[in-house]
Amino acid sequence: MTIALEARNLKKQYPGVLAVDGVSLSVPEGICFGLLGPNGAGKTTTVEIIEGVTPATSGQVFYYGEVAGRKFRQEAGIQFQNTALQDFITVRETIEMFRTLYDRQADFDELIEQCSLGDLLDRDNRKLSGGQRQRLLLAVALVNRPRLIFLDEPTTGLDPQARRNFWDLVQSIRAGGSTILLTTHYMDEAQVLCDEIAIMDAGKIIKQGSPEQLLQEQYDGLIIELPISDLTDDLSGIEHTILENLGIIEVVTTDVSASLQQLSPHVSNLNQIKIRQPNLEDLFLDLTGHSLRA
Repeated sequence: MTIALEARNLKKQYPGVLAVDGVSLSVPEGICFGLLGPNGAGKTTTVEIIEGVTPATSGQVFYYGEVAGRKFRQEAGIQFQNTALQDFITVRETIEMFRTLYDRQADFDELIEQCSLGDLLDRDNRKLSGGQRQRLLLAVALVNRPRLIFLDEPTTGLDPQARRNFWDLVQSIRAGGSTILLTTHYMDEAQVLCDEIAIMDAGKIIKQGSPEQLLQEQYDGLIIELPISDLTDDLSGIEHTILENLGIIEVVTTDVSASLQQLSPHVSNLNQIKIRQPNLEDLFLDLTGHSLRA
Protein backbone atom coordinates (compact mmCIF):
# COMPACT_ATOMS: atom_id res chain seq x y z
CA MET A 1 0.00 0.00 0.00
CA THR A 2 1.42 3.36 -1.08
CA ILE A 3 0.99 6.24 1.40
CA ALA A 4 0.28 9.47 -0.45
CA LEU A 5 0.18 11.76 2.58
CA GLU A 6 1.39 11.47 6.15
CA ALA A 7 1.21 13.89 9.07
CA ARG A 8 3.33 13.23 12.15
CA ASN A 9 2.50 14.70 15.56
CA LEU A 10 1.17 18.04 14.31
CA LYS A 11 0.63 20.73 16.92
CA LYS A 12 -0.62 24.28 16.60
CA GLN A 13 -0.49 26.57 19.61
CA TYR A 14 -2.29 29.91 19.58
CA PRO A 15 -2.24 32.25 22.60
CA GLY A 16 -4.22 30.36 25.22
CA VAL A 17 -5.46 27.66 22.81
CA LEU A 18 -3.87 24.41 21.63
CA ALA A 19 -5.88 24.12 18.40
CA VAL A 20 -4.15 20.97 17.12
CA ASP A 21 -2.79 18.58 19.74
CA GLY A 22 -0.46 15.91 18.36
CA VAL A 23 -2.39 14.85 15.25
CA SER A 24 -0.90 11.99 13.24
CA LEU A 25 -2.54 10.40 10.22
CA SER A 26 -1.65 8.64 6.99
CA VAL A 27 -3.68 8.64 3.78
CA PRO A 28 -3.21 5.74 1.33
CA GLU A 29 -3.06 6.58 -2.36
CA GLY A 30 -6.35 6.55 -4.26
CA ILE A 31 -8.83 6.81 -1.40
CA CYS A 32 -11.17 9.50 -0.11
CA PHE A 33 -10.13 10.23 3.47
CA GLY A 34 -12.58 12.20 5.61
CA LEU A 35 -11.78 14.40 8.59
CA LEU A 36 -14.92 14.89 10.70
CA GLY A 37 -15.65 17.18 13.59
CA PRO A 38 -17.74 20.11 14.80
CA ASN A 39 -16.66 23.73 14.52
CA GLY A 40 -13.66 24.26 16.77
CA ALA A 41 -12.49 20.65 16.67
CA GLY A 42 -9.28 21.64 14.88
CA LYS A 43 -9.90 19.92 11.55
CA THR A 44 -9.59 23.02 9.35
CA THR A 45 -6.40 24.11 11.15
CA THR A 46 -5.00 20.59 10.72
CA VAL A 47 -5.73 20.62 7.01
CA GLU A 48 -4.29 24.12 6.59
CA ILE A 49 -1.06 22.93 8.23
CA ILE A 50 -0.91 19.94 5.89
CA GLU A 51 -1.61 22.20 2.89
CA GLY A 52 1.21 24.52 3.94
CA VAL A 53 -1.12 27.48 4.43
CA THR A 54 -0.61 27.63 8.20
CA PRO A 55 2.75 26.87 9.85
CA ALA A 56 2.75 24.17 12.52
CA THR A 57 4.12 24.85 15.98
CA SER A 58 5.70 21.41 15.67
CA GLY A 59 5.37 18.23 13.60
CA GLN A 60 6.00 17.32 9.96
CA VAL A 61 4.08 16.56 6.77
CA PHE A 62 5.28 14.00 4.20
CA TYR A 63 4.17 13.57 0.59
CA TYR A 64 4.95 10.15 -0.89
CA GLY A 65 7.60 9.62 1.77
CA GLU A 66 9.38 12.96 1.39
CA VAL A 67 8.98 16.16 3.42
CA ALA A 68 6.28 18.12 1.62
CA GLY A 69 7.93 20.72 -0.62
CA ARG A 70 7.82 21.97 -4.21
CA LYS A 71 6.65 18.65 -5.66
CA PHE A 72 3.76 18.61 -3.19
CA ARG A 73 2.79 22.19 -4.09
CA GLN A 74 2.82 21.40 -7.82
CA GLU A 75 0.84 18.15 -7.49
CA ALA A 76 -1.76 19.11 -4.85
CA GLY A 77 -5.09 20.79 -5.58
CA ILE A 78 -6.97 22.74 -2.92
CA GLN A 79 -10.58 23.84 -2.65
CA PHE A 80 -10.61 26.11 0.38
CA GLN A 81 -13.58 26.53 2.70
CA ASN A 82 -13.75 30.23 1.77
CA THR A 83 -12.27 31.50 -1.48
CA ALA A 84 -12.64 34.98 -2.98
CA LEU A 85 -12.96 34.90 -6.76
CA GLN A 86 -11.89 37.86 -8.86
CA ASP A 87 -14.82 40.09 -9.79
CA PHE A 88 -15.50 41.30 -13.33
CA ILE A 89 -13.88 38.30 -15.03
CA THR A 90 -15.56 35.22 -16.47
CA VAL A 91 -15.42 31.55 -15.53
CA ARG A 92 -13.19 30.91 -18.56
CA GLU A 93 -10.77 33.68 -17.60
CA THR A 94 -10.64 32.44 -14.00
CA ILE A 95 -9.67 28.92 -14.99
CA GLU A 96 -7.11 30.09 -17.55
CA MET A 97 -5.54 32.42 -14.98
CA PHE A 98 -5.07 29.65 -12.42
CA ARG A 99 -3.75 27.18 -15.03
CA THR A 100 -0.80 29.48 -15.72
CA LEU A 101 0.40 29.10 -12.12
CA TYR A 102 1.40 25.44 -12.55
CA ASP A 103 3.88 23.38 -14.53
CA ARG A 104 1.30 20.59 -14.72
CA GLN A 105 -1.88 21.67 -16.50
CA ALA A 106 -5.16 19.87 -17.02
CA ASP A 107 -6.68 19.83 -20.50
CA PHE A 108 -9.05 22.80 -20.54
CA ASP A 109 -11.91 21.10 -22.41
CA GLU A 110 -11.75 17.97 -20.26
CA LEU A 111 -11.79 20.08 -17.11
CA ILE A 112 -14.84 22.02 -18.28
CA GLU A 113 -16.69 18.82 -19.10
CA GLN A 114 -15.73 17.16 -15.83
CA CYS A 115 -17.02 20.07 -13.73
CA SER A 116 -20.08 20.74 -15.92
CA LEU A 117 -19.11 24.34 -16.66
CA GLY A 118 -19.71 24.39 -20.42
CA ASP A 119 -22.76 26.67 -20.21
CA LEU A 120 -21.06 29.07 -17.79
CA LEU A 121 -17.75 29.91 -19.48
CA ASP A 122 -18.73 33.47 -20.38
CA ARG A 123 -20.56 34.23 -17.14
CA ASP A 124 -19.15 36.79 -14.69
CA ASN A 125 -18.06 35.22 -11.41
CA ARG A 126 -20.41 37.56 -9.55
CA LYS A 127 -23.43 35.97 -11.22
CA LEU A 128 -22.82 32.35 -10.23
CA SER A 129 -25.18 30.44 -7.93
CA GLY A 130 -23.82 28.61 -4.89
CA GLY A 131 -23.60 25.28 -6.69
CA GLN A 132 -22.07 26.84 -9.82
CA ARG A 133 -19.48 28.64 -7.71
CA GLN A 134 -18.49 25.40 -5.99
CA ARG A 135 -18.07 23.67 -9.35
CA LEU A 136 -15.83 26.50 -10.51
CA LEU A 137 -13.77 26.31 -7.30
CA LEU A 138 -13.41 22.57 -7.83
CA ALA A 139 -12.21 23.20 -11.39
CA VAL A 140 -9.64 25.66 -9.99
CA ALA A 141 -8.46 22.92 -7.62
CA LEU A 142 -8.07 20.56 -10.59
CA VAL A 143 -6.23 22.87 -13.01
CA ASN A 144 -2.87 21.19 -12.28
CA ARG A 145 -4.05 17.57 -12.70
CA PRO A 146 -3.50 16.98 -8.96
CA ARG A 147 -2.59 13.60 -7.52
CA LEU A 148 -3.85 14.81 -4.13
CA ILE A 149 -6.94 17.01 -3.67
CA PHE A 150 -8.06 18.87 -0.53
CA LEU A 151 -11.76 19.66 -0.19
CA ASP A 152 -12.51 21.75 2.91
CA GLU A 153 -16.25 21.59 3.67
CA PRO A 154 -17.08 21.97 -0.02
CA THR A 155 -20.87 21.61 0.26
CA THR A 156 -21.57 23.94 3.19
CA GLY A 157 -24.47 26.21 2.27
CA LEU A 158 -25.54 24.24 -0.81
CA ASP A 159 -29.10 23.04 -1.31
CA PRO A 160 -29.69 19.24 -1.23
CA GLN A 161 -29.67 18.83 -5.03
CA ALA A 162 -26.47 20.87 -5.45
CA ARG A 163 -24.83 18.82 -2.68
CA ARG A 164 -25.64 15.54 -4.42
CA ASN A 165 -24.44 16.88 -7.77
CA PHE A 166 -21.17 17.82 -6.08
CA TRP A 167 -20.90 14.33 -4.56
CA ASP A 168 -21.14 12.88 -8.07
CA LEU A 169 -18.24 15.09 -9.16
CA VAL A 170 -16.11 14.00 -6.20
CA GLN A 171 -16.84 10.33 -6.87
CA SER A 172 -15.82 10.71 -10.53
CA ILE A 173 -12.54 12.35 -9.47
CA ARG A 174 -11.82 9.56 -7.01
CA ALA A 175 -12.64 6.96 -9.67
CA GLY A 176 -9.93 8.56 -11.81
CA GLY A 177 -7.30 7.58 -9.24
CA SER A 178 -6.81 10.82 -7.33
CA THR A 179 -6.40 10.84 -3.55
CA ILE A 180 -8.87 13.08 -1.72
CA LEU A 181 -8.77 14.57 1.77
CA LEU A 182 -12.23 15.85 2.67
CA THR A 183 -13.31 17.83 5.73
CA THR A 184 -17.02 17.96 6.40
CA HIS A 185 -19.70 18.56 9.03
CA TYR A 186 -22.08 16.14 7.37
CA MET A 187 -22.15 12.50 8.38
CA ASP A 188 -24.20 11.51 5.31
CA GLU A 189 -21.55 13.09 3.08
CA ALA A 190 -18.79 11.17 4.84
CA GLN A 191 -20.67 7.87 4.60
CA VAL A 192 -21.28 8.32 0.87
CA LEU A 193 -17.83 9.59 -0.14
CA CYS A 194 -15.20 8.36 2.32
CA ASP A 195 -13.29 5.09 2.36
CA GLU A 196 -11.74 6.01 5.71
CA ILE A 197 -12.49 8.69 8.29
CA ALA A 198 -10.83 10.27 11.30
CA ILE A 199 -13.00 11.93 13.94
CA MET A 200 -11.52 14.98 15.68
CA ASP A 201 -12.50 16.65 18.91
CA ALA A 202 -10.61 19.25 20.97
CA GLY A 203 -7.63 19.18 18.62
CA LYS A 204 -7.13 15.41 18.70
CA ILE A 205 -8.10 12.42 16.56
CA ILE A 206 -10.27 10.27 18.80
CA LYS A 207 -11.26 7.54 16.32
CA GLN A 208 -10.10 6.42 12.89
CA GLY A 209 -11.09 3.70 10.42
CA SER A 210 -13.64 2.96 7.71
CA PRO A 211 -17.21 4.13 8.48
CA GLU A 212 -18.43 0.53 8.48
CA GLN A 213 -15.65 -0.64 10.78
CA LEU A 214 -16.19 2.15 13.31
CA LEU A 215 -19.94 1.60 13.45
CA GLN A 216 -19.53 -2.16 13.86
CA GLU A 217 -17.06 -1.62 16.70
CA GLN A 218 -19.37 0.80 18.51
CA TYR A 219 -22.81 -0.72 17.95
CA ASP A 220 -24.39 -4.14 18.04
CA GLY A 221 -27.95 -3.75 16.83
CA LEU A 222 -30.46 -1.10 15.81
CA ILE A 223 -31.65 2.16 17.36
CA ILE A 224 -35.24 2.77 18.48
CA GLU A 225 -36.18 6.46 18.65
CA LEU A 226 -39.21 8.01 20.31
CA PRO A 227 -40.17 11.56 21.39
CA ILE A 228 -39.70 12.35 25.08
CA SER A 229 -43.14 13.95 25.00
CA ASP A 230 -44.73 10.54 24.34
CA LEU A 231 -43.47 8.99 27.60
CA THR A 232 -46.13 8.26 30.22
CA ASP A 233 -43.62 7.30 32.95
CA ASP A 234 -39.89 6.79 33.41
CA LEU A 235 -37.75 4.14 31.66
CA SER A 236 -35.59 3.30 34.66
CA GLY A 237 -35.70 -0.43 33.82
CA ILE A 238 -34.63 0.05 30.19
CA GLU A 239 -31.16 1.18 29.11
CA HIS A 240 -31.58 4.35 27.05
CA THR A 241 -30.06 7.69 26.07
CA ILE A 242 -31.86 11.04 26.31
CA LEU A 243 -31.04 13.68 23.67
CA GLU A 244 -32.63 16.58 25.50
CA ASN A 245 -31.71 19.20 22.88
CA LEU A 246 -33.57 17.15 20.26
CA GLY A 247 -36.39 15.96 22.52
CA ILE A 248 -35.65 12.32 21.66
CA ILE A 249 -35.01 9.10 23.56
CA GLU A 250 -32.83 6.41 21.95
CA VAL A 251 -32.66 2.72 22.80
CA VAL A 252 -29.97 0.52 21.22
CA THR A 253 -31.13 -3.06 20.86
CA THR A 254 -30.30 -6.39 19.22
CA ASP A 255 -33.91 -7.56 19.68
CA VAL A 256 -36.35 -4.97 18.37
CA SER A 257 -39.49 -6.96 19.18
CA ALA A 258 -38.50 -7.52 22.83
CA SER A 259 -37.52 -3.87 23.24
CA LEU A 260 -40.81 -2.64 21.77
CA GLN A 261 -42.71 -4.89 24.20
CA GLN A 262 -40.72 -3.36 27.07
CA LEU A 263 -41.34 0.18 25.84
CA SER A 264 -45.03 -0.21 25.05
CA PRO A 265 -46.40 0.27 28.60
CA HIS A 266 -44.39 3.49 28.97
CA VAL A 267 -45.36 5.20 25.69
CA SER A 268 -48.61 6.94 24.78
CA ASN A 269 -48.18 6.88 20.98
CA LEU A 270 -46.38 3.98 19.30
CA ASN A 271 -46.90 5.58 15.87
CA GLN A 272 -44.08 8.05 16.63
CA ILE A 273 -41.47 5.33 17.20
CA LYS A 274 -38.70 5.03 14.59
CA ILE A 275 -36.28 2.14 14.05
CA ARG A 276 -33.03 2.80 12.18
CA GLN A 277 -29.40 1.80 11.67
CA PRO A 278 -26.75 3.62 13.74
CA ASN A 279 -24.85 6.27 11.78
CA LEU A 280 -21.80 8.49 12.17
CA GLU A 281 -23.83 11.18 13.91
CA ASP A 282 -24.68 8.65 16.65
CA LEU A 283 -21.03 7.63 16.87
CA PHE A 284 -19.86 11.20 17.30
CA LEU A 285 -22.50 11.95 19.92
CA ASP A 286 -21.47 8.88 21.90
CA LEU A 287 -17.76 9.68 21.66
CA THR A 288 -17.87 13.42 22.35
CA GLY A 289 -21.28 14.27 23.76
CA HIS A 290 -22.11 16.79 21.03
CA SER A 291 -23.25 16.86 17.43
CA LEU A 292 -21.07 16.66 14.34
CA ARG A 293 -22.78 19.83 13.16
CA ALA A 294 -22.48 21.71 16.47
